[in-house]
Amino acid sequence: MTTTTAPTTGERDLGPQARRPHPEPERRPRRRRRSKHRAVWEEAPGPVGFTVKAVVLAAIVLVVLFPLYTILLTSVSTQADITRSGGLVVVPGEFTLSAYQQILSGGIVTRAAIVSVVVTAVGTLLSTVVSTLAAYGLSRPGSFAHRPLLFVLLITMFFGAGMIPTYLLVSALGLIDSYWALILPTAISAFNVLILRSFFMGIDSAITDAARIDGAGDWRILGRIVAPMSKAAIAVVALFYGVGYWNAFFNAMLYLNDNAKWPLQLVLRSYVLQGVTLPGSGVGQVDVATGAVTGLPVKMAVMVLAVIPILLIYPLVQRHFTKGVIFGAIKG
Repeated sequence: MTTTTAPTTGERDLGPQARRPHPEPERRPRRRRRSKHRAVWEEAPGPVGFTVKAVVLAAIVLVVLFPLYTILLTSVSTQADITRSGGLVVVPGEFTLSAYQQILSGGIVTRAAIVSVVVTAVGTLLSTVVSTLAAYGLSRPGSFAHRPLLFVLLITMFFGAGMIPTYLLVSALGLIDSYWALILPTAISAFNVLILRSFFMGIDSAITDAARIDGAGDWRILGRIVAPMSKAAIAVVALFYGVGYWNAFFNAMLYLNDNAKWPLQLVLRSYVLQGVTLPGSGVGQVDVATGAVTGLPVKMAVMVLAVIPILLIYPLVQRHFTKGVIFGAIKG
């Protein structure tokens, strides 16, 4: 025997139409609101913003790449194409590698390139090792003379001895006409030491304390724990030092009197800015009337040789910049 439930008073009054499901009203798409926990630049851009960003980035890339394009194209162009274009070549013509063959034929440019490579390699290694040791010592609160040494390091960022006292010091140390004059005066950068110090201080002290309990000393903690965990920061600092040594020419101009010991950047300055040719360089001819070098492809080829190493090394370290520099700056 089945029983039925009597409808309520509201249902009897409204009739059977009230028991049918009503269709839901059409909802308009809600406008996406910005989260309170995210910054404006972290939001996904709209169509207009995306287009503006793409146009701006494309313009910046074009402005950066166009000079490199003209320099590279001029270095592999013939003298007839350069004369036809009135200077730097924009439209490709006949290609030739005679400029590179001329400067890499064993003259002073080849020797200068070798000097730059050796000075950059030795200087970067020495500066990175010394900066890492200094940063680790300054990052330990209980280290010897921690605060006075840090204060002295900060002073060097704002006050320098000057050119003449530095030259007198280098001369007193017997470094004139020595390759060490290109390395030792700029071996330590206070800014790079502070970056490494900030990164080292961000490492959890419980890790180093556990290593000390197991009997590890400072050298083992630095080599086995701190340095492997700080590869990003050390790689960025090494890149800073490498770029600085590779592009440096002022110390060579001050301390090196022998042209045979000049690095590539000083030779490039002699060719491009001063318009003179060094003895034994094998670079083109000199205009008797003006004293300027007539071989524009040779100048551009030397510039390409000076830029290529940085362009090859930078992409390998670029991915460490965010983690190495920004993290260290925040933690500092």
